[in-house]
Amino acid sequence: MPLYILPRTSIDFVQEKCMERLNHSLEGKVVIITGGASGIGAESVRLFTKHGARVVIVDVQDKLGQELAVSVGEDKASYYHCDVTNETEVENAVKFTVDKHGRLDVLFSNAGVIEPFVSILDLNLDVLDRTISVNLRGAAAFIKHAARAMVEKGTRGSIICTTSVAAEIAGTAPHGYTASKHGLLGLIRSASGGLGKYGIRVNGVAPFGVATPLVCNSFKIEPNVVEENTLASANLKGIVLKASHVAETALFLASDESAYVSGQNLAVDGGYTVVKS
Repeated sequence: MPLYILPRTSIDFVQEKCMERLNHSLEGKVVIITGGASGIGAESVRLFTKHGARVVIVDVQDKLGQELAVSVGEDKASYYHCDVTNETEVENAVKFTVDKHGRLDVLFSNAGVIEPFVSILDLNLDVLDRTISVNLRGAAAFIKHAARAMVEKGTRGSIICTTSVAAEIAGTAPHGYTASKHGLLGLIRSASGGLGKYGIRVNGVAPFGVATPLVCNSFKIEPNVVEENTLASANLKGIVLKASHVAETALFLASDESAYVSGQNLAVDGGYTVVKS
């Protein structure tokens, strides 16, 4: 079989076209990112807008959210205050997005909380209720109202939720957080079955330990300590997990590059759950 070698100019052309496609993978798409003012959410806002999306940043951190919208460009991003535990506010956030942009293509339900580690013998049920209210009920509310908007407009949308390695295995996170993420994974799988007939995909993205403000502030530890702990227990060596890695995975699930992927929980954990489960 003869070997065909492309001229250098042809190689350059192919590379240029591939990069052009990659850099515009969300061109024209309208996206809601909850918990979008910091951490994984903020990284995703920057990345998604870079790839052509118009993003509505949903959060309760008003100053951070507004500053982020300005920094990426108010023609690309806007901020909307919303407490995900309040269904009326969730419905209004979706309505704001559709009224502003005419449609909704992608929901990245990323808002979450994590409580301190305690023994199951000392579990505070009020704290448990709060964790489940944000991590599970809040995601359910956004999935409900985002999917309604997508169905009404006939949009073959993508819904992504930030789960965790704690959605698959126990012992890596506090009890309430683990329970909420297990529940969220069940919701993702159930919703993917219910929304498939409308052409709407539902997936999870499951990171290992990431040094986000949420984690660092909740456990009162410095980012470098989180990264050192993750690296020490990780299966994949030689790379430190960053929020940007999670954002890049969410970008794949948001784009048409994953057009036939639904009901999955895509781990960004360097193989940790496979080896430890």
